[in-house]
Amino acid sequence: MTVVTPGIQDFTAGRSMGFYESLNTRWHRAALLGFLVIVLVHWLEHIVQAYQFFVLHWPRPMSMGLFGMYYPWLMKTETLHYGFALVMVIGLWVLRKGFTGTSYKWWMAAFWIQFWHHFEHFILCYQAQTHHYWFGGSVPTSVGQIWIPRIELHLIYNALVFVPMVIAMYYHVYPPARDAVTMMCTCAHHRAPISRAA
Repeated sequence: MTVVTPGIQDFTAGRSMGFYESLNTRWHRAALLGFLVIVLVHWLEHIVQAYQFFVLHWPRPMSMGLFGMYYPWLMKTETLHYGFALVMVIGLWVLRKGFTGTSYKWWMAAFWIQFWHHFEHFILCYQAQTHHYWFGGSVPTSVGQIWIPRIELHLIYNALVFVPMVIAMYYHVYPPARDAVTMMCTCAHHRAPISRAA
């Protein structure tokens, strides 16, 4: 004997949206805001670090940002820095599908720059774990550190990732008409009306 539940077709008729798809459609705005908070906290750390070094004239090893003042052992681990770089790469990759057209191009530019930054942190983490230092260094050294000191290098890397992210967000929130019609999320402040065939 089969029991039919009235109204159950309302819940099962359509294909359910998976978590990944939801992040890039109905939850895209919330996911982007959460990701932006992470990015801004990271920026704050680097700005405080730069202030400590350039304005307060603290020695480089002592200029570790806000968290480093309270948890110096944590800030000296390459694992923490690699972990954050990995979170950034994953966040940029996972949230990319919500972008279209111009905003997508800028978002992917930020992704590829961050991917390189992530690789730099990976080799630093590898060197810290193996104690096999590259480029003749006595401490873990990234490719960029061959030419640019670490504090300055990370300010540059973070700016190179952040600027295209901001441009992507601008074009995502205020999309050109050709991009607005293909958006699947509710991030845009205005949407161009879709013309209907008469």
